[in-house]
Amino acid sequence: MKLRALSSVLDQAASSATNILVVVLAARLSPASDFAAFSMVYVAFSVLLGLNMAYVGQTVVLERAAERLGTVCRSALAFTAAAAVAAGAALAVVGLLLGGPVGTAFLALGPVLPLVLLQDGLRYCFSALHRPERALAADAVRLACAVAALAVQPEGASAGRLVLVWGLSALPALALGLALVWPSVRGARTELGPYLRRGHLGQRFVVEFAVGNGSSQLAVLGLGLFATPLAVGALRGATTLFGPLNVLFNSANAFAPPVLGRLRGGRAVARATLGLGLALAALAGGTAAALYVLPERWGRELLGDTWPAAAELLPATGAQYAVMALGTCGLLTLRVLAPKATLSVQVVFSLLSVAFLLAGYAVGGVTGAAWGLALGSALKAAAAWLRVSRLP
Repeated sequence: MKLRALSSVLDQAASSATNILVVVLAARLSPASDFAAFSMVYVAFSVLLGLNMAYVGQTVVLERAAERLGTVCRSALAFTAAAAVAAGAALAVVGLLLGGPVGTAFLALGPVLPLVLLQDGLRYCFSALHRPERALAADAVRLACAVAALAVQPEGASAGRLVLVWGLSALPALALGLALVWPSVRGARTELGPYLRRGHLGQRFVVEFAVGNGSSQLAVLGLGLFATPLAVGALRGATTLFGPLNVLFNSANAFAPPVLGRLRGGRAVARATLGLGLALAALAGGTAAALYVLPERWGRELLGDTWPAAAELLPATGAQYAVMALGTCGLLTLRVLAPKATLSVQVVFSLLSVAFLLAGYAVGGVTGAAWGLALGSALKAAAAWLRVSRLP
């Protein structure tokens, strides 16, 4: 059991490290304008990845009938492949309509989208099958191939080229993952009907994702389409530097509930999660302070020409991650003690975050947008803990 838990944490770390290093390498290789185009595509990919995780992945890991796991995993992979092909075709059309560097980057995402979504979807199958070490093996290959493929690209490579190379680098990990999952799905049926029916459980998870994370990402993408892509590049660069904290937030959500469930009483749970939230908030503040005093030469080693714009956002982004730590732990407390209470908090305050993001950009440009996100996260954290304080 401990080995499985360790494999799950390491797999999550490998997946997050891939996302961080891909963005860092793209920033180092590209001028600020091309990195902005790459960032817009990567934000769009992140939204599609989250939607697939919510609609397909979360329903897979909830399956408890051992005799159905083969069918569930095979069906999930088949649905992911079909949906990704359709979404990829739509993205290619969008790319043709937009034109320019941004359009070329979206056009490049279209054909590789099925590869990257399928490779990520295998993680949930391995989790349901209680084989996290297989997910770790595939994601380790993904990390190595993505970093190696991008590292050999010439300086000044276009956003479209970087997107295509990043997507194609998923092939070895996808092949390994399919080979590892095949014994478990061989001979199983493919059932796509449940994914198309009204009332599918994934529809609720999609709503939570859409109002929780997807709304703010789509708002950032909107800034790039209707304002300036450089804003997306700066925001993406700044948040990438806090990527390791996302690993800790995700690990807390994944592994803390069973531990908290053993504590006696709601007050004990709240004390434990509040302590965890304060520790993570302190870590976020320390990370922001360390990055803020980083010499410009070292910063450019991380993010290339995007560093100056990203560096201006570090106080706001650091504040956002500090309050996000408290908000994550507040929502975690509710998930353990009152699971039905999280949706209303997510809906109301995630939409407020989008409003603050857009209002902040209108008032203070990209710096104002970053502070708008921080304010929205702070209000969500306050609402979550207020709801916790009112629990019986």
